[in-house]
This record gives sequence, C-alpha cells and structure tokens, in this order.
Amino acid sequence: MTTLPQTTASPPQTTDRGIPWMRVLLWVAIAFTVIFSLTPVLWQVLTSFKTNAAITSDAVVYFPGLDQLTFDHYLDLFRQNQFYIYMVNSALVAIVSTVLCLALGSPAAYALARLRIPGEQVILATVLIVTLFPYILLFLGLLEVVRALGLANNYLALIIPYTAINLPLTILVMRSFFQQLPRDLEDSARVDGYNTVQMLGRIVLPMTLPALVTTGILAFIFAWNEYLFALTFMTREGMKTIPVAAAQLGATTLFEVPYGPLAAATVVGTLPLVLLVLFFQRRIVQGLTSGSVKG
Repeated sequence: MTTLPQTTASPPQTTDRGIPWMRVLLWVAIAFTVIFSLTPVLWQVLTSFKTNAAITSDAVVYFPGLDQLTFDHYLDLFRQNQFYIYMVNSALVAIVSTVLCLALGSPAAYALARLRIPGEQVILATVLIVTLFPYILLFLGLLEVVRALGLANNYLALIIPYTAINLPLTILVMRSFFQQLPRDLEDSARVDGYNTVQMLGRIVLPMTLPALVTTGILAFIFAWNEYLFALTFMTREGMKTIPVAAAQLGATTLFEVPYGPLAAATVVGTLPLVLLVLFFQRRIVQGLTSGSVKG
C-alpha cells in the first residue's frame, strides 16, 4: 500500500491593495511646489502678451483670448525704448566680472587648498566674513570711491564692485572642489615636469570644469540682476543695465502703471538667464553631484 506524500497548503498571500498614501502625498507635494513656483512666472508671461484693456479690466483675465493677445509690449521695448542697448550693457558687465572672478578666484582657491600659506586659517576666516557681509552696506563707501576716481558712467564702476563682491564666494566654492581632487595626479604632473601654473591650467581646472560653470553662473546672475549700484553709478541713458531700464519704464499717462511693458521687460531680462542655465544644465548637475558625493 503506497501512501501519497502529504502536502501542506501554503497560507494565502494577502496583497495590500490599499491606497499608497505616502506616494500620493509625495506627488501632491511635488505638484504644489511646481505650481507655487511657476505660477508667478506664468502670470508674468501671460501679462506680457495681454492687451492693456485685458490687463486693466475689472474682471481678472487669467487666460486671454485671441482678441486679447498682442506683441506690442515686446515691440515697444526694442522699438521705442531701445532695450537691446541695455541688454548689451548688462551682458558686458556680467561677462567681464564673471571672467575676472574665475580668473582671480581659482588660483587663490587652489593656493588655499594645496599650498602651505602662513595664516591660512585667518585668510579663510576673513574670506568667510566678507562673504556673509551685506554688500548693501558698502554703498556709501563705493560711492565716494567712484566719485574720487571719476568712474561715474564707466563700466568699471560696476565691474570692479561686482568682481569684489563675488570673489570671496568663488574662492570658497572652488577651494572645496580643489580639496576633493586626488593628490596623486598633481604628484604625477610634477614628476612630468609641470610647474604649479601649468598644472593648474592643464590638469586641475579642466577637472573642475563643472565647479567653474556653477560658480560662474552664480556670479553672472548676481551681476545681471544687481540694481542699486547700476542705478547710482550709471546715470547716462545709453549705459543703463536691464534692471534699471525696466524699473524706469514709463507709461503713456502720469497715473498709468505700465504693467504690460514691465512684464515684457521682466521676461526679456530673465530669458537669457534661463537659457544659460539650460545650456549648462549638465555641467551644473555634475558639479553639484560631485561636490555632494565627494564631500
């Protein structure tokens, strides 16, 4: 008589088919953050295309119809206000100050990261204090310097302060990246006959290109958006920058606020920054990722 092997029935597997509340809350938080961040931008873009009647209407026009759209605000910026001159001025000041920040800050950061300098900690503490110091408090002193040197209505009146303000941040950021590089590469370069300057230009800086891009964009954005120094030191119409020109846009009447031209000027002034960040997006992500991983 043969007996069949007894098989024990496995307990029924229970599947949790409930609502994944954590995932739902995560997506709700993401959607809220995106909407909260992009709504002012979308409102400015829509306002820049609305007609004056739609902007000043008693009933708020959230999404204008085809008969309420116009390109006159953008055309007037370049046709009547010569906005392209202000864009060139802002680009010139921002590019030159950013290049100077990287050219002066990178060697200084490398020296603080690799070379043994007497009083290194004191220098780093001073740089950190200067970074945290509100630059607005330098206004009166810089005004006297500009007046004494006769730099009013001169691009140097903006380039020099912008470079000086962004230089401490450039030194601190680049120093942290230089410290993360392996010393074996520099030792091998010295064996091959490279001096410090050649090693910095041919080996170290190409390896820290994402950090250079990230730091340069931060310096560029500050110089592009700065308002107080540009308002005070540049009084000639043809030398104003975008923030000053946008703030001084006039309306057709004394009691009218030029919402449409202001919105168009905001979009035109912000678009180069958006394109710059999108163009260097991969480098920025590499710089942030390498900094967070190695740190």
